[in-house]
Amino acid sequence: MIRPILWVHGDCLDPQGPHFKNHPQAPALWVWDERLLAEWQLSLKRLVFIYECLVELPVVIRRGGVVAEVLTFATEHQADGIVTTASPSPLFRQYVKVLEQSLPVTILSVEPFVDYDGHIDLARFSRYWRVAQAYAFKGDLNDSK
Repeated sequence: MIRPILWVHGDCLDPQGPHFKNHPQAPALWVWDERLLAEWQLSLKRLVFIYECLVELPVVIRRGGVVAEVLTFATEHQADGIVTTASPSPLFRQYVKVLEQSLPVTILSVEPFVDYDGHIDLARFSRYWRVAQAYAFKGDLNDSK
């Protein structure tokens, strides 16, 4: 890819993520997904948190259908591909399949926050954190002694 766009989603809000590092000049897009907004009852706190992350990123923010908005953005920037980062979301995989019918999609891996292979309930942060916190600081706690 010579001129990709970056598709930023909820699992890649890190300004130091591989998508931004590998393509620092590429235009980036976040889409407030109409489908998720309708299906998920996101709290105002969660929406504000995401928005506060977004304003720290070099992204264009839109609202609508993800596939349509990403493809429109790619066309506007005469992009020859889409770069994003991996997500465990089944909906993400569905979107990628549809996007790949129009443009190549490169999915970059991110370093996992915790080294854990078991099941983690991702529906609520508190459920995730109950499991993850024991692994998140494992090395740091031992190194500080």
